[in-house]
Amino acid sequence: MTAVRACDDHGFFEGEACPVCEREGRAVLGAERRRRLSKFLSGALRHFPDDAGLALDDAGWTPFDDLVDAAERQYDWADRERVAAVVATDPNGRFERTGGGVGGGGASSDDSASSTDRVRAAYGHSVDVDLASGDGPVPDTLYHGTAPRNRDAILAEGLRPMSRQLVHLSGSVDEARRVGERHADDPIVLTVDADAMRTDGREITRRGRATYTTERVPPEYLSVRESG
Repeated sequence: MTAVRACDDHGFFEGEACPVCEREGRAVLGAERRRRLSKFLSGALRHFPDDAGLALDDAGWTPFDDLVDAAERQYDWADRERVAAVVATDPNGRFERTGGGVGGGGASSDDSASSTDRVRAAYGHSVDVDLASGDGPVPDTLYHGTAPRNRDAILAEGLRPMSRQLVHLSGSVDEARRVGERHADDPIVLTVDADAMRTDGREITRRGRATYTTERVPPEYLSVRESG
C-alpha cells in the first residue's frame, strides 16, 4: 500500500499529486500505518466485530462513528479522517460507506458526522451477515488463486466457502495470483466459466472493484489456467 494524501477540494488520493487539480495536498496517512489500519478495519467488520466493540446489523452495517471509536482504541493515531481515508481509497473496494459524504473512489477531507453515516465490509465475512446483491456487470470469465496442494480436491469437489460465507473469485489473473500468494509462494490460478454458471442459474455478485462472490463453484465450471 502507498501513502494517502488529501486535497481540500477533491478528497483523498494516492500518489504525490491530486489527480484532478494536480496540487500536492496534505499528508494524511503513511503507507505502513495505512496497511495496519486497513487490516484492523477489515478484520473488525468481517471477522471479530464483538472483540472490536462493534454491533453489526443483519446486513453487516455499523455506525461509522463506532468504527472510528474502535480504531482509536486500537491505535491512538487512528482518528476520524484517517479511518475515512482508508475506507475511501481501498484499492480492492473492501469497504462500503453511506451517508457520510464519502462514496465510490473519493472522499471529502471535511468529513462531518451524520446519523445515517454507516460502514460495512463489502465482502469476505466469516460472521453471519446477509449482503444485498451488489450492482455491476459480471465478466464471462473469473479466476481463483490457491495453493497447488489444493488443486486435486478443488477439481474433484469444486470451490466451497470453507470458513467464509461465500466463495470469492477475482476479476483478473493478476488479482487471483495475489490472493493465491497468501497461501503459497507459487500459487496456481483456476479459470471459472462464469458465463456458463449464470446461464445455469447460479448467481454471481460483484463485491467491490475486483471481487465477485457465489455460493459454490461446481467442478464442471473449473479449469486450471496454464502459467504465463
